[in-house]
Amino acid sequence: MLRLVALSVLLCVVTAQLPRPCESPKQWEGRVITVDRKENFFRAGRISYDEYAPRFRIIEEESKDRDVSYYDVLYLHNVGKEYRLNLKTRQCNVTALTRPFRPFGVPPFANFTGEATIGAAGIPGENAVIENFNGQFEDGTRFFGDVTYPDCIPVSNGAISNEFGFVMNTFFDINIGITDPMVFIPPKECAGR
Repeated sequence: MLRLVALSVLLCVVTAQLPRPCESPKQWEGRVITVDRKENFFRAGRISYDEYAPRFRIIEEESKDRDVSYYDVLYLHNVGKEYRLNLKTRQCNVTALTRPFRPFGVPPFANFTGEATIGAAGIPGENAVIENFNGQFEDGTRFFGDVTYPDCIPVSNGAISNEFGFVMNTFFDINIGITDPMVFIPPKECAGR
């Protein structure tokens, strides 16, 4: 009986040590690089992210094949619209968002897959510990993501699906919070659409 109690306590201790999905900040700003190899697409830009609404905006330089364009893209998942302003021509296109909002942090159902140190391990201030997670959304899209430990700041994430192929985002220069709440108002060129 004593062995059974000891085994139960040991099992509880080991289970408690398994990393659980952490909660990433719900609002932040920073920079993002997105790569889609299937579409030969590359994007670098500034991002404002609000998971509460949910919505995000990217002021981007986009490269597809050898064509370079500049856009201000506002994804308002809370109203189901995407506003895409071409910064060269000032032409605004408004389309319906049909794909679901996917958090850039760790979804609550994610699986912990490992931990790593980026930078010089053992030298204070010269490294960051990241945790790796993966999983699958209800529609079958597989995802993976890396976040800092212990603050759960997004570092990278990606998605793989039959419909869209493989898309990868890398985040950096993150600041918690939104400095200008007006950033989620559509550009004036898109007014009335």
